[in-house]
Amino acid sequence: MLFNHRKRRRLVEEIHPDEILIDSSNLPEFDRDQMEGRIERPFGRRSFIAAGAVVALVLILLLARAGVLQLVRGTAYAKMSEDNQLSNQVLFADRGIITDRNGTPLAYNSRTTMLDTTDSTSTNPTEGDASSTPQEFATRVYADYRGLAHVVGYAQPPAKDSYGVYFRNTFLGVDGAEKAFDAQLGGKNGEKLTETDAHHKTIAESVVNDAVPGQQITLSIDADVTQGLYDAIAERAQSSNFQGGAGVLIDVQTGQILAMTSYPEYSQNAVESGDATVLKQLFSNKQQPFLDRAVDGLYAPGSIVKPVVGAAALTEGVISPDKQILSTGSISLPNQYDPAHPSVFHDWRANGWVDVRHAIAVSSDVYFYEVGGGFEGQPGLGVDRLDKYFRMFGFGQDAGLAGFSSKTGNIPTIAWKAATFPNDPTWHVGDTYHTAIGQYGMLVTPLQAAREAAAIANGGTLLTPSVLASSTPQGQKLAISPDALEVVREGMRLGVTDGIAQAVKLDAVHVAAKTGTAQVGMHNEFVNSWMIGFFPYEHPRYAYAVVLERGPAGTLMGSPAVVGTFLQWMVAHEPQYLH
Repeated sequence: MLFNHRKRRRLVEEIHPDEILIDSSNLPEFDRDQMEGRIERPFGRRSFIAAGAVVALVLILLLARAGVLQLVRGTAYAKMSEDNQLSNQVLFADRGIITDRNGTPLAYNSRTTMLDTTDSTSTNPTEGDASSTPQEFATRVYADYRGLAHVVGYAQPPAKDSYGVYFRNTFLGVDGAEKAFDAQLGGKNGEKLTETDAHHKTIAESVVNDAVPGQQITLSIDADVTQGLYDAIAERAQSSNFQGGAGVLIDVQTGQILAMTSYPEYSQNAVESGDATVLKQLFSNKQQPFLDRAVDGLYAPGSIVKPVVGAAALTEGVISPDKQILSTGSISLPNQYDPAHPSVFHDWRANGWVDVRHAIAVSSDVYFYEVGGGFEGQPGLGVDRLDKYFRMFGFGQDAGLAGFSSKTGNIPTIAWKAATFPNDPTWHVGDTYHTAIGQYGMLVTPLQAAREAAAIANGGTLLTPSVLASSTPQGQKLAISPDALEVVREGMRLGVTDGIAQAVKLDAVHVAAKTGTAQVGMHNEFVNSWMIGFFPYEHPRYAYAVVLERGPAGTLMGSPAVVGTFLQWMVAHEPQYLH
């Protein structure tokens, strides 16, 4: 027991610090390679001096570099800092394609590469640092069809100022369908963030908003038919020395325009590219190639208004369908200012006894003098009712072709004369006579004339024209006798079979037509040559109006020859439109 007690006491005895110190007796028990048993010693003075010298050298070098950056090259690095930045870049939207009714592209886009020759040390653009870079936006390209310049139009591309900054970052429709449907065609530009370095090289890019392409526009126009009409107009204008011409072909049920053209025209691609030489020639051309004669050309209509006057006289009961009037070549009215010299109003020839159908067929001026203004026992419509019916058929107002400029023209009235001729404001019956045959200050456009022909053909609906293939037909039913219009149609057909419109007498398609010749110039030394009509006569589908402008007086070959040539071309190349 004594032994165990002593043993327990030794186990719990306190260990003194000196017992754990290293001495010669326990040193061999430590692994000195593992840092055991080593006695730590303080750094020497030399070590502190060396470390301080290294730190001081580093600080001196940093201060020197900061001085160079701030004092010596501060301005250069500030400029580099400004150049190395983020910028917003426009992603140009592709403009919508324009096609004709058959899907033929008339205006489309082309993306080509542009050669970057910024390396001034190379004399050969294919050597050195020259490289090909994509265009920022697609070039607008126009199909190589004749006669489509005014109806398709053109668009100006995005443009930069002298500092290289875009002041216009979209295409701008200037003429034709490009202008009329600019909002739909334009699309929506996108945006891209671009980081560039001091050398203007792109470091990184990030698209924020994608560009949205413009809508495709499908026109009701047939490019081939329009080219055929243009060629017929151009050939006759050049052969007979007319200054210009225009033509419109319109669906009499829908108002959609199948062909619309103006001669002369301009090169859309040359204008879009800004070709200075071509532009100078175009602007100096006295034939005014930028004038869209189909919608903005104003012409005295001459006898093409006679069907309207005839329908008005029948509707108003001024004449009956069988009423005959004698044309001996002229009629005379007393001249109160000079009784010895009566006022004489000539017919273009003595047409004998004619009713309204034959008067339209042979284009008797005397008949329509009397129907329009009255003579002896024959009452006339008078100037106010002439104005009413002319306006009813669309003259004197915008033709309604959405997006296209359209001149309203003029209808002579009592108020108009008073304002135009203040020295002779009184309206005379002779003024009514001349107005009834489409002269004396009356001005219309070819598009207005085509609407007149369509309203006659379809039984009295004045259509709102459109160049869109998907358009909804719109029109206004006229307050005019359907029977009167039937008589007028018969007269226009008679003009082709037996009258003065036999230039369009064809076996392949039956046409109804009315010609017109208006004298223009200070001394009536020029003429405008017209023809309006529709086909097929039995079931009208298309109406047309063609004018040749300012040809020499006495010219025998005018618009009737144009229409005859054009219809023969259609028989051979586009017969589907004739039936």
